[in-house]
Order: sequence, then structure tokens, then C-alpha cells
Amino acid sequence: MIQSIYQPSYWYYLKGDFLNRVHVPLRKAFKILISVVVGSLLLAGLYMLFKDTLLPTLTERVVQLFNFSG
Repeated sequence: MIQSIYQPSYWYYLKGDFLNRVHVPLRKAFKILISVVVGSLLLAGLYMLFKDTLLPTLTERVVQLFNFSG
């Protein structure tokens, strides 16, 4: 008789509610880490989209704002 040892695949860990399988104090840390990573990716994407159009005019306006001589 051959007995096999149950070895779940990686998909088993990712399907369903992943955070319910994580130790309770680490849930908040995972949520914060995920939100920081997603937020930084969003900010980087927005910066790449508006780098050429928004930022040059913004720097010109800041220079004009602090230009006291003219």
C-alpha cells in the first residue's frame, strides 16, 4: 500500500481569503505593506504619466512665486 503525503500547491495558499490564514498580529502588517507597495506603484505611474506636462509648468510657477526681484 502506497500512502502519499499531501503537498498543497502554491495556488492553495493564494486562493480564498489569504489573510485569514496569517497569524492575527501579522495581518495588519501585511495590509500596511500591501497598501504601501500599491500606493508607491500608483504614485510612480502618475509621475511617469504627468512628468512632461505638469511638472515643468509647476517648477516655472514656483520660480516665479519666489522671484522677488522682478
